[in-house]
Amino acid sequence: MPKVFITRNIPAIGPDKLRKQSGWEIDQWSKDEVIPRDELLRRVKGADAVLSLLTERIDAEFIEAAGPQLKVVANLAVGFDNFVVPELTKRGVIGTNTPDVLTDTTADLAFALLMATSRMLPQAEKYVKDGHWHTWEPLGFMGQDVHHATLGLLGMGRIGAAMARRGAGFEMKVIYYDAYRRQDLEQQYGYEYRNSIEEVIRESDFVSVHTPLTEETRHLMNAERLAMMKKTAILINSARGPIVDPDALYDALKNGTIWAAGLDVTEPEPVPSDHKLLTLENCLIVPHIASASINTRNNMSELAADNIINVLEGRAPKTPVNKEVVEQKGLK
Repeated sequence: MPKVFITRNIPAIGPDKLRKQSGWEIDQWSKDEVIPRDELLRRVKGADAVLSLLTERIDAEFIEAAGPQLKVVANLAVGFDNFVVPELTKRGVIGTNTPDVLTDTTADLAFALLMATSRMLPQAEKYVKDGHWHTWEPLGFMGQDVHHATLGLLGMGRIGAAMARRGAGFEMKVIYYDAYRRQDLEQQYGYEYRNSIEEVIRESDFVSVHTPLTEETRHLMNAERLAMMKKTAILINSARGPIVDPDALYDALKNGTIWAAGLDVTEPEPVPSDHKLLTLENCLIVPHIASASINTRNNMSELAADNIINVLEGRAPKTPVNKEVVEQKGLK
């Protein structure tokens, strides 16, 4: 009888689908908080499959705690920097993620951060709520234009490309850097490739981060690169928090090196309520909600469940991250 452990309270469509599998044992940590590591290692013992979140590190210790029968770990996220993929692969465990289903929703949120920071919406709302709005002010809350501005993308994957389409809708000039040049998108939409991150940063009015978190991209946006941005430029990060150095960002915002920042992700995450970035009016931080629409989170939950069902029933998962293991097992 297959055993599945779900590491958090998630949209019910996925867990319900798993519970409908005849004879399967489904266990779930049902609290809206991160499961303690010792509890996680205890609960995964004997599991054939685990449905995980980014908050759970899937490493050798985790795999050994689960046992040799573990076949698949399905992440409820497009990212999988919580996976130690070589350890999964070495032990013949399939890892999966949930790409595609959250692309447009994440890009919507990233562009919302761009709009809110450029037009000073949080500050303006607070101004009204605090009772300071007494007349129309010709000099009040003058922000930065979005239309006809230059949008610089660090990364032109699925979400980066979706962000580019939104920028084009505002008649923005879209430039980008990615390790893999997308000449198809350049020809179709007129996006412009740059040969380095630094070229993008120097030219852009808005710099939007869409790279995965790796050792190479950790603190990609550091003090040196932030200093390359225009003083009127805005930084948007909806990818992973550690891609931006928080100390360098604080200094750049406080000293007027850049205009503003909009963050859906932070380092650390969650950001403590007394963190110095929260003292700055020109830094908008929201709690990692890029994929938080009802439809998208339901789709993520269902896709993660489908990946588990496929593997445990001897089929290839829809979205594996280590395809070599799928091939080794001969799953179709």
